[in-house]
Amino acid sequence: MADKNEQLDELINTLKQHRDELKVKLHLAQMDARQEYDRISNNIDELNKQYEPVRSAAKESGENVLSALMLAAEEMKNGLVRVGNAISDSK
Repeated sequence: MADKNEQLDELINTLKQHRDELKVKLHLAQMDARQEYDRISNNIDELNKQYEPVRSAAKESGENVLSALMLAAEEMKNGLVRVGNAISDSK
């Protein structure tokens, strides 16, 4: 009986250790996701600031400016998807 108790004690201690390690990893993943979100959020604000004054000029200067802004916006969209996936994966 003592052998089973020792095995169960060891198993429970192992489970608690794994739980604690996962808790730390989850916290770090959330921090990483938040940092990425903040970075992308700031980029979106900056993109909007840059877009507003060139909105009408973009029509006059051709598609290059608009294409560059679209590419930047798509990259930010993909970044937001990555953040969302990181948050979902960390749950």
